[in-house]
Amino acid sequence: MKVMKFGGTSVGTPARMQNVTKLVTSSGEPVFIVLSAMSGTTNSLVEISDYLYKKNPEGANDVINKLEKKYIEHIKELYSTDEWRIKTHDFITEIFNYLRSFTKELFTSFEEKNIVAQGEIISTNMVANYMRELGYDVTLLPALDFMRTDKNAEPDLAYIRKNLGRLLEENSGSQVYITQGFICRNAYGETDNLQRGGSDYTASLIGAAIGAEEIQIWTDIDGMHNNDPRIVDNTTPVHQLHFEEAAELAYFGAKILHPTCIQPAKYANIPVRLLNTMDPEAEGTTISNDTECGKIKAVAAKSNITAIKIKSSRMLLATGFLRKVFEIFESYQTPIDMICTSEVGVSMSIDNNSHLNEIVDELKKYGTVTVDKDMCIICVVGDLDWSNVGFETLATEAMKNIPVRMISYGGSNYNISFLIKEEDKKRALQSLSATLFKQ
Repeated sequence: MKVMKFGGTSVGTPARMQNVTKLVTSSGEPVFIVLSAMSGTTNSLVEISDYLYKKNPEGANDVINKLEKKYIEHIKELYSTDEWRIKTHDFITEIFNYLRSFTKELFTSFEEKNIVAQGEIISTNMVANYMRELGYDVTLLPALDFMRTDKNAEPDLAYIRKNLGRLLEENSGSQVYITQGFICRNAYGETDNLQRGGSDYTASLIGAAIGAEEIQIWTDIDGMHNNDPRIVDNTTPVHQLHFEEAAELAYFGAKILHPTCIQPAKYANIPVRLLNTMDPEAEGTTISNDTECGKIKAVAAKSNITAIKIKSSRMLLATGFLRKVFEIFESYQTPIDMICTSEVGVSMSIDNNSHLNEIVDELKKYGTVTVDKDMCIICVVGDLDWSNVGFETLATEAMKNIPVRMISYGGSNYNISFLIKEEDKKRALQSLSATLFKQ
């Protein structure tokens, strides 16, 4: 069985819901599909919650009424028979009356997560009803019945596997299984969400739990590109990536994917394909545990970086110096992106400045501290094992006219990173494309 995930833009209009149905049913094979909320819906639900936090039920009701009217119009357009229009209209009315009930009671973060979850619940019911109208055998499996996180807010894989397996066994033989992305229950049984990666994470967890043949993530772009198409002209999709390469690109700026959401697929050795609902025939990007040897694949950039340098003669031949430095960042829950060391100094980069002043104050106990803001990390990704001679030289050659604050290479076999000024980002990305992908 294949798992197919469709994002908010892919189900953003009735016409796109119809298009998704054609894609899902075209093969005639059983599929498991994961749906996000219709584009714009989650933002409206968050706005409703915001009004309720501020004790403004009138503002919340205005947004609820506007959103309900939008969905009623969608229902008229999506279905061709009165039977399914009425069934779905009654369901939508029930959901929006439920949302209105929150305007009359005490509002907390628990209620907010219940409100935000309704977007996925609406979209899955609308698509399931449309497929039933067309005569397909569809089973809607509520994510809240099997998707759960543990006390550390991490997916409870054993629970997911056991309960999803039971539900599939109880509903065997369906053509299409549908569930909600993003939403889940926490360890205490409350409605919650997966946060990182959202619906992509759901699809990956389901694929790993059922041993899927393939996990497909359908968006509005034809896979991961070899550079940022907003900055560089004539970028092209990368057709094949290793899981580690995809994670590096996602972490350093490729917004199509969250870096952690494909980890369950990686560990289960299930390929992930990134495909385009607007162009289903496009090859897209396949992510797997295979790699194309000796090849640079892509470039990504991460902005809003701050570089911190600590210089101290006490570091020379000292044991425990780096531990003390790292403990300061740990105490403020601030991850480090890049690090370079010398005999008397260490430079690091961070992307979270919320505790920068406190961190700098504590670092001054150990040496002279220098801070550079408005920096950017440029990441070159591919098969960059040190035995593949020349690739690091090719990357540095492309950066020869760009002032480089730090270089990180050797931490993994898939990445060489350059820390530069934000103002030089565009020039660096264009130069790297011209040098690395000119053929």
